[in-house]
Amino acid sequence: MEAIHIPRIAKAPEQKEVIQIHESILDLQTLTPVKGRMIVKHRGNYLEVLGKAETIVTLTCHRCLQQYNYRLAIDTSEIIWLDESAEGPDTGPLERETPLEDLMETLPPDGYFHPDEWLYEQLCLAMPLRQLCDRDCLGVIPAGMDAIESTVDRRWQALEALKKQLSN
Repeated sequence: MEAIHIPRIAKAPEQKEVIQIHESILDLQTLTPVKGRMIVKHRGNYLEVLGKAETIVTLTCHRCLQQYNYRLAIDTSEIIWLDESAEGPDTGPLERETPLEDLMETLPPDGYFHPDEWLYEQLCLAMPLRQLCDRDCLGVIPAGMDAIESTVDRRWQALEALKKQLSN
């Protein structure tokens, strides 16, 4: 995907750019190309970006370490403020407290919007934090152990004995 010059969006009909997506994203390993649609609207002092896309990725289960396919889909929007000082150097101290209202995306009004970078970031944010192949995944089962057999850690045996005494 090509970078879009922001003034070009302002001059476009209805001040918007519609991008059809059907390609692989660099640095995002997927089984299928990313398919979807992105709309970038120029709203004067900000860009409104709407995106809907999907693909299939291969993940590794955090419990049993098996690989499985996952349908990764986004349907999101974001406001990116246009600010003259967006590309300027940061002259502040190395360590400082950042107010909550400063945590927003900004671009220079005469700069470029990179749809492939935005899409990559949104897809990465949509990746599940807890990657499980199945809701009932038991995890890695040591060889020779029965899956149903539950063993109590010997360090908890005293607590288990106390629990039995209280229930009697």
